Amino acid sequence: MTRPVVDNTPPLRSKVTGALAALACAACCAIPLLIAAGVGVVALGMWWLHRRRGARRAAGAHRCTDADCAC
Repeated sequence: MTRPVVDNTPPLRSKVTGALAALACAACCAIPLLIAAGVGVVALGMWWLHRRRGARRAAGAHRCTDADCAC
């Protein structure tokens, strides 16, 4: 007598639900890292602008605009 073949694989709905749960977990864990990275980039950008403006002011302070200037 032959035994009937039993399908032990999970149904497609369970696979899809599991994949969506894994994706949601990965996104949830990545959000704080993405926010921190974004804040870091903004902070670096603001620091760069501050240094650039300071350098521009320092360069402009020594610029001679008068023809008789002895800079």
